[in-house]
Amino acid sequence: MSYCSQQCPCFLGNLCDSGYCCQSFTTPLLTWLSYSESLFFTGIVFGWASLVFVLKVDGYFAGFCSNTTREEDNALYIDCISQDEHFPRVMSVASIANTIIRLPIGYVFDRCGTTATRLIAVSLFTTGTLFMSLSDAETSLLLYPALSCLITAGTILHITNAQVGNLFDSYRSTIITIYNGAYDSSAAVFLIIKLLHERGVSLQSCFLFLTSCSIIHLLRTFFLMPRGHIPYPLPETFTYGVSCPIRRRGRGEETDKKVDVKNRRADAETSALNVLNKPLYEPKQGEEASFQSCVLSWLFLWHLMWVVIILFCQFIFLSNVNSMLTRLANNDQTLVSQYTNAFAFTQLCSVLLAPMNGLIMDRHKHRPLAPGETKREADLHSSSLALFLTSLQCFLFCVCFTCPVLRLQYLTFVLQVVNSSFFYGGHQAFVSFAFPMSHFGKLTGMVMSLSALVLLLQFPILHLIQHQLQGDPLYVNVGVTLVSLLTFIHPLHVNLYCRKLAKQRKTEQEVNE
Repeated sequence: MSYCSQQCPCFLGNLCDSGYCCQSFTTPLLTWLSYSESLFFTGIVFGWASLVFVLKVDGYFAGFCSNTTREEDNALYIDCISQDEHFPRVMSVASIANTIIRLPIGYVFDRCGTTATRLIAVSLFTTGTLFMSLSDAETSLLLYPALSCLITAGTILHITNAQVGNLFDSYRSTIITIYNGAYDSSAAVFLIIKLLHERGVSLQSCFLFLTSCSIIHLLRTFFLMPRGHIPYPLPETFTYGVSCPIRRRGRGEETDKKVDVKNRRADAETSALNVLNKPLYEPKQGEEASFQSCVLSWLFLWHLMWVVIILFCQFIFLSNVNSMLTRLANNDQTLVSQYTNAFAFTQLCSVLLAPMNGLIMDRHKHRPLAPGETKREADLHSSSLALFLTSLQCFLFCVCFTCPVLRLQYLTFVLQVVNSSFFYGGHQAFVSFAFPMSHFGKLTGMVMSLSALVLLLQFPILHLIQHQLQGDPLYVNVGVTLVSLLTFIHPLHVNLYCRKLAKQRKTEQEVNE
């Protein structure tokens, strides 16, 4: 409970008679609860390498192993290549299912708001954890729908939490990237399950506990999240959560009208700025850029290519990290467990690294804008450095996991975590200020859905590695590394685009003078 200067009680961010929002208590509470949810529930699937180790111990897909005679000495040994094929395939199916469903989920988010979207996420999360709880060595195929539900639910919850950054104007990108760092670091949940499993706690008990946590998600959905969206720029009369009775006096109504007029002017100005994107399909001046014009703009198309390539590099690594470590460690499971734990502990550091990208994007917000410079232009110019650093990290990460040296994989783990923390936060922050917020859900959903077409290449690539290259992914990794060089086009285009806007602004000022 908090109070305004008029001593009007405000609960969960509601309005007083003056028309202003009391959030001295609510905003920190919402921020920390959203952060906690992101840290423990949203990106747990990215700890797949830790869970695979547990699943192998419990005999998942062990029925695909067979007794084989070695040609060199005619000795019998157990061939589990078919078992090893299933684990990266589960991750590949889950990643593709997650990207395909993002466009309809983005439409629901833009159209129906936060509550409806989160209810879908909670349903999927509960279904996924229940499938994991019911699975065993005999029902290993339940891993396919279970992991698909978990990764999709986590992504949806993360999208609804990322909008909390709109409450912090000067640190908006920083807050978004902090949440993305928590999203990556939640992979440590599977590490915790692995450590508990080594101490006798069953896999089913761990996921039953996660199932019970769905109650927390439901309480947050109904009592501490907006029914619609958190807009940007944030109106002074914005309210979210549980409503309390509000009595408006004449003066308060007059204030609301003034604020409403002010917000309309701000929206009109923002809409006009979005038209400067120079899309292939040009909207009329003064109107908000349509969804079609955003999708057909070069800014969006190059960003789409940037996202697709980095996602492809990330999921190729995550799908093969366990088999790669097994091969480099000569099937020494103790050594594989050591490196798997090191990777999981490294993923914990994402929550510390992600804010660096947000600070890079927000570095311009503490200085005044240049004469005639728009807020959107300043955001875009500031983002070009963050995009370049993300592309550079992706390239170095690909170079490291291409080298078949076991000790070098420690550096690979670090670069993967740094690149992932920079990528997800930078992607969402860029879309949020480069295009109208009314299209945020649809645009991020379309990017991920189109990424699914490229991620489908994982299946023939995995088949090529296992059957044609005898499990050695060297040539595939070299090709992925060369493809990662294309990501440098996007930051270069953004930089040239900002220079073009600055040149146009300078020309207009000279004409006006």
